[in-house]
Amino acid sequence: MVQATRKFSRLRSLGIVTAGAAALYMGITAYNNQDNFYRSFVMPVARILPAETSHNLAVWACKHRLYPASDYTDDLNLHCSFFGRLISNPIGIAAGFDKNAEAIMGLKDLGFGFIEVGSVTPLAQSGNPKPRVFRLVDDRAIINRYGFNSEGHDVVLKRLRDLRQREDFNAIVGVNLGRNRDTMTPIGDYVKGVRTFGPVADYLVINVSSPNTKGLREMQSKKELTELLEAVNAARGKLKVNPNVPILLKLSPDLERRELIDIISVINNKKCRVDGLIVSNTTLSRDNINDISLANEAGGLSGEPLRERSTKMIAQVYSLTKGSIPIIGVGGVASGNDAFEKIEAGASFVQIYTALVYEGPEVVERIKSDLSMRLSELGLANVGRAVGSNYSKYLP
Repeated sequence: MVQATRKFSRLRSLGIVTAGAAALYMGITAYNNQDNFYRSFVMPVARILPAETSHNLAVWACKHRLYPASDYTDDLNLHCSFFGRLISNPIGIAAGFDKNAEAIMGLKDLGFGFIEVGSVTPLAQSGNPKPRVFRLVDDRAIINRYGFNSEGHDVVLKRLRDLRQREDFNAIVGVNLGRNRDTMTPIGDYVKGVRTFGPVADYLVINVSSPNTKGLREMQSKKELTELLEAVNAARGKLKVNPNVPILLKLSPDLERRELIDIISVINNKKCRVDGLIVSNTTLSRDNINDISLANEAGGLSGEPLRERSTKMIAQVYSLTKGSIPIIGVGGVASGNDAFEKIEAGASFVQIYTALVYEGPEVVERIKSDLSMRLSELGLANVGRAVGSNYSKYLP
């Protein structure tokens, strides 16, 4: 009886995925690049499916390049330098969407200026039990407790190496590094990540701020962070290929000001230097959410309720560093105005994720177009001129 029930459950799941994939494919094929269709049909259908199934289908569609490539030409005022590389716009896809580097070419098609994959752990691991992703539709938010589900270094490395061999490959790709849940050597896991992906990545991210791995956020403490960053810097310095690969640190939005000050003091140490900061990861806070039925679900909250919190933190970090370290702003960005707020608060670049879930692929073009228009209205010839231009407005 138990076996029959399990078999039915597997068949039901397969049916859901197959039907969802078919609907997604037919919709994309039939309607090509009509924005209203995404918003009025494809996205509502996708949201009927379980949240994780919908996510997997979106990755699958990008992997197979089913979404039509954007024909939007990025305006010159969006062009900027990304850690020494010229990119046509400052909008990237945050880590967590393409965890295993399966969909890079499809994401590039959508018009992102840069792409971040991961988090990737040394050994493959399944992450936390399901269900582990929850949509808060009224709040335009998501709670996830994936727990670093990853196919591991070897699988992701092969994909990145294969991509680099393609003649049509021209994406800027960062790799977000995580640690295994049961590791006995957490610092060693990040060192392995630097050694493995340093030669094939355009930048690396040290992720010690996810709320879904026990003990991970403790690595943001002054002592542990010092040991970690000394080790990853030493590992980078020994790379034979790409020894200057930029290393970024991703921060939690739940840090207190004194903790931020400690972190800034650590990265000011030459042995612990980072080339940039990502502000921020998901939050454990449940402030500003209306869907109380899901408020008690464990995990990190992303989307609209995080927007103001992350923007204020960007301003704090910009102020504390005196604008000396590039910041990638992430958290609740769903419009050109949201992106501009992050930028004038101190972010040089912006990432999105949850907006892609609720708005569909066309949100990328819309954000870029609206941001470019805002810059033009303000008489700013380049997005770089807006960075930190009004950070004091957002200081708490």
